Amino acid sequence: MELTTVWFGLIAVLWAGYFLLEGFDFGVGILLPVLGRDDRERRLLINTIGPVWDGNEVWLLVAGGATFAAFPEWYATLFSGFYLPLLIILVALIVRGVAFEYRGKRDHAAWKRRWDYCIIGGSLVPALLWGVAFGNIVRGVRLDADHEYVGGFFDLLNPYALLGGLTTLTLFTLHGGVFLALKTGGEMRERAGRLAAVLAVPAVVVAAGFLLWTAIAHPDTGGRLLSGIAALALVGAAVATRLRREGWAFVASGATIVLATFALFVTLFPDVMPSTIDPAYSLTTTNAASTPYTLGVMTWVAVAFTPIVLVYQGWTYWVFRKRLTVEHIPVAPALAGETG
Repeated sequence: MELTTVWFGLIAVLWAGYFLLEGFDFGVGILLPVLGRDDRERRLLINTIGPVWDGNEVWLLVAGGATFAAFPEWYATLFSGFYLPLLIILVALIVRGVAFEYRGKRDHAAWKRRWDYCIIGGSLVPALLWGVAFGNIVRGVRLDADHEYVGGFFDLLNPYALLGGLTTLTLFTLHGGVFLALKTGGEMRERAGRLAAVLAVPAVVVAAGFLLWTAIAHPDTGGRLLSGIAALALVGAAVATRLRREGWAFVASGATIVLATFALFVTLFPDVMPSTIDPAYSLTTTNAASTPYTLGVMTWVAVAFTPIVLVYQGWTYWVFRKRLTVEHIPVAPALAGETG
């Protein structure tokens, strides 16, 4: 197998890992105003992802770095053509990270409320725009003979890409609800479980529509089988939430996200960014790749360090595996400026 194919597959794994782990982070942030009825409950929700959210974002950094090193022309075209939506995602992630750190710096209701809005927006915006971005990558964009994007911002807001955005938004929100039902105890666990069962319905409908559209638009690729398995996994997640089997529901929702990501990459291969102007202008794993020497060095580095990273992150989740309840959250002093 050629190293270009190997690294295309590794990048798919990195994005799948990012969406799997950061997906429930986004879901928790989106559900913050729905499940968090008061400051103590919102602190509980934030604490469920507090030890892991920044580590989950490492997958995004590695995915971007691997793309830059392995397929520099893909990276250049992607970040220049999608500059505005990617900048919006970056700003949202920065604001969200700052909000996690600054929310508890003052015992003032308005202060905490503003940072809560930042957490909600910083979770919702990337959850939506990542789907829009990947929808455009799979669908294809206006690339000229020099592999430069010649379309406009509103060209990216086509129906297929917007449906992709709704798909990631609903899947991540469901994934977050299932995670909270698995991670919390007491009344919060019950409320999160009931909400996850409700969220499963639109997630199944929207994701099934997007996967079906993808399969119809790309009938000659191997992504159909993975799309079908992903759809079955999502149905399994919906059933498990109804039965209140949080562990199985989380496995199924996570499998849905991973399989759907792999399905998009398999559908895309051997292109990395198709051109809708002329297929000859498309970027592929061959014409967008670095030199064989660069790919070879990267492979040895990945072989050496990837197991270390995986073991460390797995250890982190093991250490913080226990359920949290409101009783674990200290009662804070009365918030200044709080009404009602």
